[in-house]
Amino acid sequence: MRKGWLLSAAIVGIVFVALICAAGFLNPRLTRLVESDKFRAEMEKETAKGLHFANAHFDPIKRTGIWIAETAKFQAKDGSKAMRSLEAHGISARFNPLGVFLRRWQLDEVRIEGGEVGIQVYEPKPQPSPAKPWYAIFLPNRVYLKRVESEPVDVTWRFREKRAGFFGTRLLITPHGRDFEYQARGGEIKMSPFPELQLQHTHLLITKTLLALYNLDLQSKTESAGQLHVEGKAGTRDDRSVDFKIDLERMPIAEWAPNEWREHVAGQASARIHWQGENTKLETSRGSATLRVDGGRVSELPFLRKIAALTNEKGLEHFELNECRLDLEWHYPKTDVKNLVIEDKGKIRVEGEVTLHEKTLGGAIKLGVAPHLLDWLPKADEVFPHKHDGYMWTTVHLSGTTDSPQQDLSPRIVEAIKESPGAALGVLFRQFGEWLGNAFHAE
Repeated sequence: MRKGWLLSAAIVGIVFVALICAAGFLNPRLTRLVESDKFRAEMEKETAKGLHFANAHFDPIKRTGIWIAETAKFQAKDGSKAMRSLEAHGISARFNPLGVFLRRWQLDEVRIEGGEVGIQVYEPKPQPSPAKPWYAIFLPNRVYLKRVESEPVDVTWRFREKRAGFFGTRLLITPHGRDFEYQARGGEIKMSPFPELQLQHTHLLITKTLLALYNLDLQSKTESAGQLHVEGKAGTRDDRSVDFKIDLERMPIAEWAPNEWREHVAGQASARIHWQGENTKLETSRGSATLRVDGGRVSELPFLRKIAALTNEKGLEHFELNECRLDLEWHYPKTDVKNLVIEDKGKIRVEGEVTLHEKTLGGAIKLGVAPHLLDWLPKADEVFPHKHDGYMWTTVHLSGTTDSPQQDLSPRIVEAIKESPGAALGVLFRQFGEWLGNAFHAE
């Protein structure tokens, strides 16, 4: 037994010495091979094929370890699948020689100092397989990336014909069969006309048949720290259906409002939205949503100033929304707003339902106004005939279109004013005074 152990040790020692000698002999040759233009051209071809790009380019490759190589820059464009383009700099990669037995150039770890990835939703197309020599069955036939990590990088796409994406995020790419999963943390998302938001984390998978968004978590850049969470899936082949859920929690309204409204509105919106459709087009969409606004405020908008001037009630320039909520259901082209409630307690309350069919407007709302805000209106109890809960109430019927909305309250108010010359004259003078004020302000 002792002789057997000695013989085994001798064999292992001989093999070890032989491997060291072989490594010393092959190492310079291997370095020359890895750093050669021919090897680089082959890697460009295989990388482009493996990542589904029309072409790819590496800067000169430098071997820095037994199985580690570096290059200053990599570029690829005209991608036919999930990645539309890729540019990276400061790249180091660790090669796994065992991948050759699986017929692939396997890179276990790729690290990138920075760059940009352009992604897209693509239409899968069959690709012809070129003829190969008989010995190709013994050679690696693709590049396999086991793990790609990047320092701050931009992941971009086109939205409304403009560049959008995650900027300055840390990206992790891992394989999912022949496809890839993407995770990103940190940085910002910019997608006009929406406000810029901070990216906490996102994780998605894009395959031949499916885009699966496991989560997209965003946060407002303001002190309110509003949250937005999205998850869902979309088909990318024959089945193009979409099914997404969106949750907003205390998102600042002003950030989402048009620029001309931002200084006039405040509050935090919370919503639950479920969006479905046969594809991503609005014309096939359906879904439901609930919306609530906390701490809402609307003040000094042009139409509010006009109402306040005509009624001689300055209080109507400002509204504090003690309650603001609604439910929404849509199945294109019809949209129903239900359980609508808006109230500035002690001043005004709105309840009702609104229907929109394409551009046609319909529905009815109950409008309650505090009695002291109707002192200017003659026969207010005829226009607002019901009294309860501290308000005088009337029903307002909506009609017309979104471009030219109509309602039946204004004609009733005009008719009541016509029957009182004094009130009509007061409204006229206030309107004239507003016109003069605007004219002098314009000067």
